[in-house]
Amino acid sequence: MKVAEILEVERCRLVEPSFSELAVDACTLLLLQIAPDEARLLVDEKEEPIALALHDGEEWHAASFLFREPTLAAIECFEAVGGDIYQESREAWLSAVREYYSAELSKTTIPSLEDLRPDREGKIRDLLDEVWGDRTGTPCLDCCCGSGVGTAALRAGGVRALAYDNDPGLLALGLSKGRLVPSDTMCIDARKASHYIDPVPLGAAFMVGEIYSYNTALWRSIIANLLALTDETLITVGTEKEAARVEEWCTREGRTTEVFENRRDPLYDRWCCVAQRT
Repeated sequence: MKVAEILEVERCRLVEPSFSELAVDACTLLLLQIAPDEARLLVDEKEEPIALALHDGEEWHAASFLFREPTLAAIECFEAVGGDIYQESREAWLSAVREYYSAELSKTTIPSLEDLRPDREGKIRDLLDEVWGDRTGTPCLDCCCGSGVGTAALRAGGVRALAYDNDPGLLALGLSKGRLVPSDTMCIDARKASHYIDPVPLGAAFMVGEIYSYNTALWRSIIANLLALTDETLITVGTEKEAARVEEWCTREGRTTEVFENRRDPLYDRWCCVAQRT
């Protein structure tokens, strides 16, 4: 379902400029600048507010409370207008919001140039079969998904992949090619993934890096966030040295790890680290 469909309006604009800004408290003020003549409060299955929509006489505007608390001023505004209450599951609203921002990104961002070799998705699928076997229906994070080759491979194997990256051009490419699904894609800083994502059983990060001394802290933070959100995690890199570094990070996070060489491709995903929660 789409944002407007859930709120039962023809069109609706979300006031937060981007998905990542859904966690910014100040964005609620952008909605409260409106002088409303109608209001709709969306609550989840636990009757907790997850969005407020206001009509300014011409169109609907909404703020989302998925990752921040609604302010007292927002609730008072709704009550002053005498608005209506609507209900939807938190997951359905979150999915609709992800789709909304994926559509906005596709409209405003020039896609990056194609960056994939035609056979890479198949090789990743073969690797996934080796590491995880049949995990049909299992949720999985695709961290630093790029243009979505890993996401496409995961989905082809029946896994539900939730993808995220902070490169709008690569995400726009993946969305345009159909490798990324709008309702399961986010443009966020992977170091802050836990702000936007609940833990799931599986996680993957394909072709992490390149990891150098000057960006070690960056990649370690990204991987630590991924590990915190997943029970079983597959991380691929280009070199054995990088794999050893990733293995050390995983071990320090209390994970049981296994490193092995993947000879399917001489360029991509050559070294793999599998980390499991103990």
